[in-house]
Amino acid sequence: MRDSSLATFVLVPFCCLAAAFTRAAEEVRPPEAQYQVAARRTRDGIGKIYFGREIAQVMGHQGADWLERPEREEEERTDLLIQALALEPGQVVADIGAGTGYFSWRMAQAVGPRGRVFAVEIQQEMLDLLMANMERRNVRAIVEPVLGTVQDPRLPAAAIDLILLVDVYHEFDFPYEMTRSLVAALKPGGRLVLVEYRGEDPAVPIKPLHKMTVAQVRKEMSIHALKLERVSAVLPRQHILVLRKHAGLATPAAARQ
Repeated sequence: MRDSSLATFVLVPFCCLAAAFTRAAEEVRPPEAQYQVAARRTRDGIGKIYFGREIAQVMGHQGADWLERPEREEEERTDLLIQALALEPGQVVADIGAGTGYFSWRMAQAVGPRGRVFAVEIQQEMLDLLMANMERRNVRAIVEPVLGTVQDPRLPAAAIDLILLVDVYHEFDFPYEMTRSLVAALKPGGRLVLVEYRGEDPAVPIKPLHKMTVAQVRKEMSIHALKLERVSAVLPRQHILVLRKHAGLATPAAARQ
């Protein structure tokens, strides 16, 4: 009888603590970062609203050929993007939504054999295509494939110099959770670089949900431990938005949960 009473005495406080921690985690999430359900899902969206924006559908591995289309470099001037990243030998970087590794191998060449590229995908089929591509490009030893989830890129904490997202962020099913995890993976002073088709420009021939405005990015990033440092218009159709995690910039409590 004495043992049973003690077990009850011990378990109840722990249950209460667990509930309190759960409530605390919910309370620190900014109210504007809640998800809403759209009254009607659009053709290219998932019916989920974040900061007034419907989240776009993700491209499956079946569309891999489009990522490697011959005209892509001329259309998007990917050479200018790599230059704008100003990568240095020995840096640790990450390519989120890496697809077939179109940028992963270019980043690997820039950071060299002393560097590391984490290529993150949520589809194993994409990672298989990516690593075959890395083998052909002779950078397999530099690129580490990572099978992430829709809420967690599974990157090491405070270890990354630069994280690149090319036409990816607008497709995140859980942009709040993913951005929180990406910030946690950055070193103090590390950069988060978003490349997005310009939503302000109706002449950019991309479906509206697959474009973003600078104002929208500012809103969604304002709740994280990031500062929008620079917006580059060097690319023909896309913004390059450079956000920096400053050493003196406090990480929101939600990011520490």
